[in-house]
Amino acid sequence: MDHSRAPVLEALQEFRRRGDLVYGPPGHKQGRGADPRVVEVVGEGVFASDVLSLNGLDDRRESQGVTTQAEDLMADAVDADRAFFSTCAAARCR
Repeated sequence: MDHSRAPVLEALQEFRRRGDLVYGPPGHKQGRGADPRVVEVVGEGVFASDVLSLNGLDDRRESQGVTTQAEDLMADAVDADRAFFSTCAAARCR
């Protein structure tokens, strides 16, 4: 297993390269509409990876395999049969 890979980071990099626009919940707009006081303290860059998995990086229903690849790498790294990453949101869990 190739532990030099970072599937989630790779997917974020590709997402940003494409310049996709996200039409998701208001809280996930890569900083657009963020309170200027927050941006002043933490900077704009902190919001660049605020991407939902749905219609963004990966989705368990229409999977590109990003989450599964990352979970498989984690399981292998810690010598576990399986690893699961939480994909829970405030409104619902899958």
